[in-house]
Amino acid sequence: MASLRETTTAELSPEVVVDQRVMKLLSNIERVIFGKREVIKLCVTGLLARGHLLIEDVPGMGKTTLAQGLARSIEGTFHRVQFTSDMLPSDILGVSILNQRTQEFEFRPGPIFANVVLADEVNRTPPKTQSALLEAMSEFQVSVDGATRTLPNPFIVLATQNPIEYEGTYTLPESQLDRFMLRVEMGYPGNDDELHIMRRRDPRTDLDQLKPVLTSRDVMDLQALTGKVMVEESVARYILAIIQGTRNHEFIQLGASPRASVSFYEACQARALVEGRDYVTPDDVRQMAVPLLSHRVLVKSRDGNPIASARARARVIYEIVQQTPCPE
Repeated sequence: MASLRETTTAELSPEVVVDQRVMKLLSNIERVIFGKREVIKLCVTGLLARGHLLIEDVPGMGKTTLAQGLARSIEGTFHRVQFTSDMLPSDILGVSILNQRTQEFEFRPGPIFANVVLADEVNRTPPKTQSALLEAMSEFQVSVDGATRTLPNPFIVLATQNPIEYEGTYTLPESQLDRFMLRVEMGYPGNDDELHIMRRRDPRTDLDQLKPVLTSRDVMDLQALTGKVMVEESVARYILAIIQGTRNHEFIQLGASPRASVSFYEACQARALVEGRDYVTPDDVRQMAVPLLSHRVLVKSRDGNPIASARARARVIYEIVQQTPCPE
């Protein structure tokens, strides 16, 4: 595959317009989320790598707006589910209902049957309902009433949660967290960006006026192209060395799984595509390490007690990256 840097608009092959399509998607989301280019890049990276996103930060930072902005930028079906403590798995997956006319049961699909599913405040629903997402996020299908039903393609779950509000919430288990490819933090906006946010007349208007810039076919094409991004053996071994570092670190109780290593590899390929390259660099690996691994490990203190702090987990991952020899 020719380098994306060497392509010209005169060559109208699907690979040529990749950079334009990705840039259009990034720019479109920036119409509703200001000053968060890196955060938006992470979200698009997850989309291209067929991964799911956990968007986590304090209230009022724009988590839901970011998820809606990504969803509305793609021409496909979109469902938003506000998770609550009284939800049942059938509220997400769907249910079979007796048709009085035919006297046969008909399946009514739940909101999980969409290209983009926004699971808002996912930690407010009990574990039984949370588990309904596991098969969908891992295998892109659901099993209801003994029948397996395939989900639409492309399919992505964007989940939000508040990391500091614990009343009425249920901690996501490790098996659920491992299904999320990337954990994204919004962070506070810069002064100029926050001033822009303050002076907007109505932020809902910007979101309502946001139009799709990519079709579902565009997304599927980009996802297929992601798998063709070149990863040299030295870079692949660099990825693996960081993964193994999480399993040998003295302050990590549970290291990254093989699923994490596969996700790490694919996320680096997608990151390279977002940056307009057809090859992965060590810098791509370093940039993806913390958002991909920090939610997948269990960190303990010197006395052996578990530490739930996201910052503590991110700090340990950063240390591992710094200590791992980087290929030249």
